[in-house]
Amino acid sequence: MAQAHRSGGPVRTARRRRVCGHARALLAILVTALVAGGAVPYVSGPGRAYVSYLVLAEREDAAGAARAGKESRAAGGQVVQEYPQIGAVLTYATGGFAERVRRRPGIAAVGATRTAPVVGPPRELAGAGDFAAGGGRGWRGDAGDGGTGTTAGTVPDPREGGAWNLAMVHAGAGTASGAVAGVGPTGDGVGGVPGPEAMRKVLVAVLDSGVDDTHPDLRAAVDPKASASCADGRPDARTGSWRPDPGVEESGHGTHVAGIIGAARDGQGVTGVAPGVRIAAVRLLGPLGQYYAENIVCGMLWAADHGAKAINDSYFADPWKYNCPEEPDQAALIAAVGRAVAYARRKGAVVVASAGNDGQDLGAARTDRRSPNDRVTGPAPTRDLGTECIRLPGELPGVVTVTAVNRDGSPSSYTNYGRGRISLAAPGGDPDGGAEGAIVSDWPGGRFAALAGTSMSAAHVTGAVAVAAALHPDFGAAQLADLLARTAAGCPVRGCGDRGHFGVGLLVVPR
Repeated sequence: MAQAHRSGGPVRTARRRRVCGHARALLAILVTALVAGGAVPYVSGPGRAYVSYLVLAEREDAAGAARAGKESRAAGGQVVQEYPQIGAVLTYATGGFAERVRRRPGIAAVGATRTAPVVGPPRELAGAGDFAAGGGRGWRGDAGDGGTGTTAGTVPDPREGGAWNLAMVHAGAGTASGAVAGVGPTGDGVGGVPGPEAMRKVLVAVLDSGVDDTHPDLRAAVDPKASASCADGRPDARTGSWRPDPGVEESGHGTHVAGIIGAARDGQGVTGVAPGVRIAAVRLLGPLGQYYAENIVCGMLWAADHGAKAINDSYFADPWKYNCPEEPDQAALIAAVGRAVAYARRKGAVVVASAGNDGQDLGAARTDRRSPNDRVTGPAPTRDLGTECIRLPGELPGVVTVTAVNRDGSPSSYTNYGRGRISLAAPGGDPDGGAEGAIVSDWPGGRFAALAGTSMSAAHVTGAVAVAAALHPDFGAAQLADLLARTAAGCPVRGCGDRGHFGVGLLVVPR
């Protein structure tokens, strides 16, 4: 079963880009850098191979970041971004760097964030933003220029009809027979959502492949001042940086997720769970098609510092599907993303993540046959993993982790699960059920696609957090998450608690 990253077309689970495609992309970058003088996102070096590292100081503050930067430079690294909020830096270096810096005083962890080297650190950004200040124009209700050129298959404009997923999350408790109350073939339960003025005061962040803010359903929702790209671990707030890159496979995924959360209710297209909410579009997907840990850290900090009440994470961190604390590099990635999540929660954001689409019990030993997924040759080794190995960010403390259910309320066949590892269940759809059984939402270029996956489930929960924040503007992150737990519908089908598919229950949007 494919992963919960993003999607490549209609009526199927969001899937990962192929390794062969990545190999071609990396080869193209290396060739271009050497032949054309570096018209690529990385600075070419004199025959050297660089790897990116996250260096974490013991102190989780600006002084810690300064120490991490100092020790990185002393060990021959090139610091390209500081994260003063969590006492860390992003550094590019050649071989032996991690071992040298781990021995330095004041350093807590050092970890390589990739396994495939690049020809050099990323180039300097002209006009890039910082974490405290956005770029571009203010929030507006008009369309920007252009769009994306994705050629994924699409479905006709649903004209806000047949949204079984919205009916489900607005319906309340289901019946014991498994048919969720209020869900019919044309149900579109959207009642109880606060009006546009209340919703407009709430900002949610979509950390994903980018969002097409020229889509009619989203043009009034995406807030340029709160949007950016973190595609190489640095905040780039230049206008349009948050839009999907049509040259990267499955770059329409973030637009689909954003539509589920906040598409306008205007009689056209689809309606989001929280129509009227402002969306911070934060593109994480880089030119090599990866969601590296530095991209996630950058995006999480950006969203938190711009006041997001919810942060949607419908992906897992590359290159390791599961990160194991006994591996020094992976332990550093766990610590870095964990610090960023904790920071976001302290700033008032509910961090929402997809559980994943492997059909695996996250509370049991499991096998990983796909990592590292940024390798350029050969098959991946088989990794037999214990329960200490976790998905990032979905299995970090405090994250609201979401599984998927079908239209009848039953667990989707692909969804991960696990007693004590899951927070809520929400509509994810059936990839084999046609457009009527999947989740229809926005797609770049003003189009629509029907997809299925826990990516879609997480987006429903993020929309529900936005509604809760509009109803209770004084609530913090813990109070908002607790409200969703208290309003959940419980177990909507017989025996659903046996394998930990539902956490506290099926999502119900607060009223």
